[in-house]
Amino acid sequence: MADEASYRIALLVIIVLLSSATLFFRRRAGTPNEKISHEEEGWIPYVALHSSAWVLWLSTLAYLFVPSAIAWASIPIPSLLRWACFYVAIFASIPMIWTLATLGKNLTDTVATRSNAFLVTSGPYRWVRHPYYSTTAIVMLSVTILTANGLVGFGCFLVLGLLALRTPKEEQKLVEKFGTDYLNYKARTGMFFPRLFQ
Repeated sequence: MADEASYRIALLVIIVLLSSATLFFRRRAGTPNEKISHEEEGWIPYVALHSSAWVLWLSTLAYLFVPSAIAWASIPIPSLLRWACFYVAIFASIPMIWTLATLGKNLTDTVATRSNAFLVTSGPYRWVRHPYYSTTAIVMLSVTILTANGLVGFGCFLVLGLLALRTPKEEQKLVEKFGTDYLNYKARTGMFFPRLFQ
């Protein structure tokens, strides 16, 4: 039981670190007079993504504060692997925060682009078009193994799957905004992973 308490503290460290960074950069990106519309995303994808995020958050909060409620979804995973995944998540937080910092005022939580958006091709965007999603996937996989809980893992899988499904529409909006510049950028970079061969 003491070990599970340690894993919960480790998970809390990851959540506080990434939530603080995300909140900081989202506030910094906000423009008081600009409202970002979720309509371009479509209501069904929007509701599906936010519902899956709630599944993830509620299962994570249950793991943290009422672990007996989701103990039925526990998966036997060796302690060494669980701790290794804690360090992987902390390490993956570095490029995730770098991505948020590089996006600057472009940061939104939907496929819509800001009116004053500019094409970002520096920092982690030099190699990957969606490094935030890539690092989020690493963190979520690590959190699934750290918690050793299938319900948390299911929430992570839903969120990541829906983000992946949304990405083509996001790229379509970026092509509409930046035209040939984005198409050229797209031709030389990978979507989620760097291109090894050009």
